Amino acid sequence: MIRITQIKLKIDDDLKLLSKKISKILGISENEFTYKVVRRSIDARKGDVNYVYSVDILLKNKKESFIMKNVNNKNVMLTNSEKYKFDTFGNIKMNSRPVIVGSGPAGLFCGYMLAKSGYKPIIIERGEDVDHRRETVDKFFKTGKLNTESNVQFGEGGAGTFSDGKLNTLVKDRLKRNTFVLETFVKYGASEEIIYDSKPHIGTDVLSEVVKNIRNAAIEYGAEFRFNTKLTHLIEKNGKLEALEYETNNMQEQMPCETLVLAIGHSSRDTFKMLNDMDVYMTPKAFAVGIRIEHSREMIDKDQYGAYYNKLPAASYKLTKNLENNRGVYSFCMCPGGYIVNSSSEEGMIAVNGMSYSKRDGSNSNSAIICTVKPEDFKGQGALAGVEFQRELERKAYKIGNGMIPVQLYGDFKENRISTGFGEIIPQTKGEYILGNVREIFPEFISQSIIRGIDSFGHKIKGYDREDSIISGVESRTSSPLRIERDESFQSNIKGVYPCGEGAGYAGGITSAAIDGIKVFEAIASVYEPF
Repeated sequence: MIRITQIKLKIDDDLKLLSKKISKILGISENEFTYKVVRRSIDARKGDVNYVYSVDILLKNKKESFIMKNVNNKNVMLTNSEKYKFDTFGNIKMNSRPVIVGSGPAGLFCGYMLAKSGYKPIIIERGEDVDHRRETVDKFFKTGKLNTESNVQFGEGGAGTFSDGKLNTLVKDRLKRNTFVLETFVKYGASEEIIYDSKPHIGTDVLSEVVKNIRNAAIEYGAEFRFNTKLTHLIEKNGKLEALEYETNNMQEQMPCETLVLAIGHSSRDTFKMLNDMDVYMTPKAFAVGIRIEHSREMIDKDQYGAYYNKLPAASYKLTKNLENNRGVYSFCMCPGGYIVNSSSEEGMIAVNGMSYSKRDGSNSNSAIICTVKPEDFKGQGALAGVEFQRELERKAYKIGNGMIPVQLYGDFKENRISTGFGEIIPQTKGEYILGNVREIFPEFISQSIIRGIDSFGHKIKGYDREDSIISGVESRTSSPLRIERDESFQSNIKGVYPCGEGAGYAGGITSAAIDGIKVFEAIASVYEPF
């Protein structure tokens, strides 16, 4: 396959011009090839905004060697067109069906792949299916009445269901797992653009339907889903898993299990404690906490795109700053045209996240601005020290906001005072908000780091540090605060238990979690034979 990169088109150019440019580069007529877009990005670095394409070429008559011999262009190259495949199955018989705990992207893709390959997995999920979950979450946004088992963190699709649905990842993709994940999303309802956009996203509205479609496909392949079902205990003998206990309909039940995938998500704090009490090997790890900041979408778009701002999708950004105190401050989970979401999962605590719909047409754009914290910042409590650090911040946020999302003008955050009103920017939230002193949530080293970071970002995006920018808190669920250790076979110290995904500390977003789910599928399938 021939690939051409760095083909630029003006924003207003007709896409038909792409074929003409390919023809000119290769020195052949347009009827001698077909092409497929494999990547599209926006280049706005020099004020002259362009789409930049990479395309794969399928020749109709001429040979690739002929083209490569006659074209002297560093942006024209041969590429591998292979797709993801796995066909190395084991021969050990399973005594019981594999069980997956959690139906976020890690658990969902692991379950889908196991089902597709004939393993008939059982997927248990403490929250509700996505349709009932949406009703429960919408009720929470309106009334503040929290369901601690089904909420923004727990339920079908995982925490990513109520997010921007970003699909970009830094995971290296030599085996094409990433491509397979994106193609699967498209197969079950996502736009084909996610395969080639440089910053792909689905949006919470579309992602809900895609998740449901993947679940239904897995069921057709032989999977079983049990919602409102929470893992409560593992039964092991001589270091090997034999069964598990779970709660459903307020009843404790048990099932035999020798193969268990722990795709529990980064907020399953009670499950972390149960595992810790059972001496499952876990270690605290670094993560990040901070605030959400809102600006007008128009301001961000104009800064990124200039005069073309109203001809392009809502703009995203990525900002980082390494401070003299050896802390890193950076934007995270940026939501163009999005909302601040009350993403709490425990009573008496407030956590926030960002969420966008597929159109990204909200009046504000928001992002987390977070500061790195390390295990030495939250000593004590062993593997669960990071969990308790998060909880402490969330309790303060709840108290400051009287159970609502506390918000504050950035100028007042700097001055450590409660805001009395808003400027030009009005909060755009899912869940009630109230004016409060967000700064009181944090240890001073975090507050100072956030201020230095935002002030420096004002030199990169004009107006970013404006005093009427809206701050809300607390952004505490950026990633898992611990890692559930696993060996080269992907198993924990209790054999048969496979830690998986973001909650176990092996992923950092929807796509990387899905990829890790595929890796765990491969680890299981390479040992055991299908039913």
